Amino acid sequence: MIYPLYTALLAAAVTAYAPAAVARRILRGVPLNVRERFGYGALPPAPGPRAWLHAVSVGETIAAVPLVDGLRRLYPELSLVVSTVTGTGARVVGERYAGIATHRYFPLDFPAAVRRTVRAIDPAFFVCMETELWPNVLRELGRRDVPTMIANGRLSDRSFERYRLLGPLMRRVLADVRVFGMRSDEDARRMIALGAAPERVVVTGNLKNDAAADPPGAADLWRRLLGLRHGQRVWIAGSTHKGEEDAVLAAHAAGQSVRPDLVLVLAPRHPERVEEVLALVLARGWRAVRRSTLPAAARSARPPVIVLDTVGELAQIYTIADAVFVGGSLVPRGGHNVLEPALRRKPVLVGPHTDNFREAAALLVDAGAAAVVTDAASLSAELKALLSDPVIAAKRGEAGAEAVAARHGAVAATLELVERYLYPPRAR
Repeated sequence: MIYPLYTALLAAAVTAYAPAAVARRILRGVPLNVRERFGYGALPPAPGPRAWLHAVSVGETIAAVPLVDGLRRLYPELSLVVSTVTGTGARVVGERYAGIATHRYFPLDFPAAVRRTVRAIDPAFFVCMETELWPNVLRELGRRDVPTMIANGRLSDRSFERYRLLGPLMRRVLADVRVFGMRSDEDARRMIALGAAPERVVVTGNLKNDAAADPPGAADLWRRLLGLRHGQRVWIAGSTHKGEEDAVLAAHAAGQSVRPDLVLVLAPRHPERVEEVLALVLARGWRAVRRSTLPAAARSARPPVIVLDTVGELAQIYTIADAVFVGGSLVPRGGHNVLEPALRRKPVLVGPHTDNFREAAALLVDAGAAAVVTDAASLSAELKALLSDPVIAAKRGEAGAEAVAARHGAVAATLELVERYLYPPRAR
């Protein structure tokens, strides 16, 4: 009775959400991708079963790049399918994995949709990035004896409490997962508390510590693409949410009192908020330009505020920053990836709400590579201090890169689990 009840509740939730989804399609042009979400549509022919990797959206898709490279080296005979939930994630798969992997939208977790999707993919194994636990998907894979793995697993405070409410269902769901590769000891402890067998829970570290290096000359390339003058100072506010941009713009005004030619690159977390963010910039009396119009639109005596309206570029753009604020942390959204700027030797500013990246944020703060800000005033003060003293900024950046480098090895540990539990040599 547990699975039918879950499916009925899911159907009610999807039905309730459907009008909002249709409205987004009509008003904003957001595609619904109904056929694939219900499991319809064939994949290109493959000589045999495929490796299936699921990455929810942009962040997980980018973090999976070194894992995908490793899977291709381990299993050159397997075709690769990467599924996502969001359209922005699908776009990144199309751009970064062109010729490497086929994209497929993840199915709605209804038994028939799941069966059609699994039949179309015909997976040799399934790797799910982070912690997406869909009961009917995992149950169908278990019925077909398809080994599954949670990679880079994490359980935030909120998700842990939600999963605990599912009680017996959660223990049944976890029984269908062959191995759990968790980011930290705390994540592993929480997974075991939910009902996973301790012998199947392994701490691998964070895949985002092992991000691939930027191509040579990336910083010079991005300065040209953004129309920046030689030596012009830049700071970046990445993955911001509603309620954070006012503090960022106040800090930008403070920063310009130190560096009048300072440029702000402002990257809202959700692309559909670009127009709203542009309006906030214009209301301050600054010139706002979209990243997609650059470098031509940058030709002006007044330094603009650049609003990032593209997907999948933010991590590399961090290479040009003198300082970085990582959003979703001044408001209670759990924070976003602080490792991307740290890997690029940038001093990091972050708010107090970092539940989703608790370990990474603590690592950088303890290393002296990040400062916690609580409001517009403290963000302004920290930014001014970094702009006024490039030596201190550089030391913080180096400290962050060294702290992250000391935690490398998650990709190798994850691939070892794949080879041991999902697709060992005898299975090929």
